[in-house]
Amino acid sequence: MWRSWFGGAIAGLAMLSLLLSSCLKKDGGPSAAPPTALMTVIQASPDQPPLDFYLNGDKVNQLPLTFGSGIDYFSAIAGQRAANFYNSGTFSPIVATAQVTLQQNMAYSLFLDSVSAKPGILFLADTLLKPAGEDAGVRFVDLSPDAPAVDLVIQGGPTIATNKSFKGYTSFIPVAGQSNFTFEILKKGTSTVLATLSNVTLISGYLYTVMLEGLSNPTNSTDKLNVVMITNAYFN
Repeated sequence: MWRSWFGGAIAGLAMLSLLLSSCLKKDGGPSAAPPTALMTVIQASPDQPPLDFYLNGDKVNQLPLTFGSGIDYFSAIAGQRAANFYNSGTFSPIVATAQVTLQQNMAYSLFLDSVSAKPGILFLADTLLKPAGEDAGVRFVDLSPDAPAVDLVIQGGPTIATNKSFKGYTSFIPVAGQSNFTFEILKKGTSTVLATLSNVTLISGYLYTVMLEGLSNPTNSTDKLNVVMITNAYFN
């Protein structure tokens, strides 16, 4: 499944620098912005009700966050911040919370994971570097709390990730761009296919995250294992 809410978030390092060096307008006129970072949020906890996401008491999302939705990269003040999820429209209880440290001019991904009985947060630094030549870059993140350890492979092609369990992830790995692929999630070390993402075109100069989401033992079809791909950045 392709996630469009996230596509083309950063058009190269020039755009990243522009976003992080812009000025904030205050009542007294424009002034230099405080140090900032970029951050994206992905709601990957399958049985949660609609949620709101806050940083240090400031609500970030416009629409309630449901399983499989997220927030595109946004500018956030650097430093230590309190990241909180609440049931949408409320401040009680806190569904999940974490203290995160944002460094100036860096980009980050924050994932709400696991299930509502024991939600967790995975916080990753995103190294957004232009892939070499005609390559694209692919990162894998395992967000399924009950799936066995898995491998991510390209059908008929190379292996992208091996032996990744819940919260396991890779860096962005070069893959030939301008090509059409089928991604397969395999039970570690076997040919047993747990989930598939078919007919994916990777564009040269783009960075993507492929995620395993959902449950291997779901109580409904909505929460079953699924492979999704989002676009983190592209470079001109």
